[in-house]
Amino acid sequence: MKIAALGDAHVGRASYPISSQGVNVRERDFEVSFQSSIDLILEQNPDLILFLGDIFDFPRPSFRSFRVVQRELFKIRKAKIPLVGISGNHDTPRLGGTESPYAALHDVFPEFGLIYRQSYEYFDFPGVRVHGVPQMLNEQDTIHALTQASSNRSLEMINLVITHPRVRQLAPSHADINEINLDAETIGGDFALLGHYHFNARVKENMWYVGSTDTFSFGDNPEIEKGIGVLDTDSGQFVHLPISGRRKLVDLGVVSAFGLAAKEIEELIFRRVEGTDSGSVVRLLLDGVDPGAFRLVDLETVKEMTRHLLYFKLEPQYLSAAVPGELPALETMPAKWARFVDTQDLEAEKKPLVISRGIDYITKAIESS
Repeated sequence: MKIAALGDAHVGRASYPISSQGVNVRERDFEVSFQSSIDLILEQNPDLILFLGDIFDFPRPSFRSFRVVQRELFKIRKAKIPLVGISGNHDTPRLGGTESPYAALHDVFPEFGLIYRQSYEYFDFPGVRVHGVPQMLNEQDTIHALTQASSNRSLEMINLVITHPRVRQLAPSHADINEINLDAETIGGDFALLGHYHFNARVKENMWYVGSTDTFSFGDNPEIEKGIGVLDTDSGQFVHLPISGRRKLVDLGVVSAFGLAAKEIEELIFRRVEGTDSGSVVRLLLDGVDPGAFRLVDLETVKEMTRHLLYFKLEPQYLSAAVPGELPALETMPAKWARFVDTQDLEAEKKPLVISRGIDYITKAIESS
């Protein structure tokens, strides 16, 4: 059987306070990447499609995000390809009585095997039994569900396990909310396809992370391709197919600005950003900057030379951390607010609302001053 899998689309994910026609640009990027992933999956003409969790970035997605996912499921329905999907740590409600967004999708697409009730379920297809373990409340519940899957192994079909943990055999790329940490040996099956880890990676001979469909941040190794996975259960071959056309996140690295005057810093910035693709998100770190020189950098000049970029993040690292006074930054007040909220100990699903309301207040204050 030819199986195409998609993991961690995180539809609804927004970053950087940049909007176009009222929509956060990076949020739209994640929508487009999800749509491109579905198109790529359908091009493979698979016998079965798998969603490996975190299709949504929040357990209570916006109406816009829900419609994006729903439209893609209609495309899969039209293609008459069966689908099995599990919930992940981001799109699973943590409070009892809170409905899952997968429940609403199940109402519209009852023919798809959506597993979201925090319990083990399985579905049989010609030659393959899919064992689904969705996001659970804790590791103990997850191990219990995986034990149920092992007890329900078919002796006549290939057993494929899908679940959404962080396995200890791989170094974590980031800390995340509500993670389930497991040893890979607790996951049985002839094959296992996993969600949660944002990079395509082989855990062991018969187990793979498919990875996410877009790049989250500069800490997300933006040079690594994002895409879908295709597993041939007859040959045991797994291949990762990258998505083309994604917005580039370009890390220009760290360059020394030691001893440079303001104009020389401007020239250094220009040389580094020259040739970067239009519409990219770019970061540059300046090491050893003299605070006095950096205060004299013409920010309007810097903005002009980076106008072709969607977002330019300039991070100066000063000669002394104990420098009095306010140093200039390229971020606007709304950007500073968004950056501040992002560092706070706040539930991830609440941050966009806090950021949005704060930006509204800031904008009104600016306009009335």
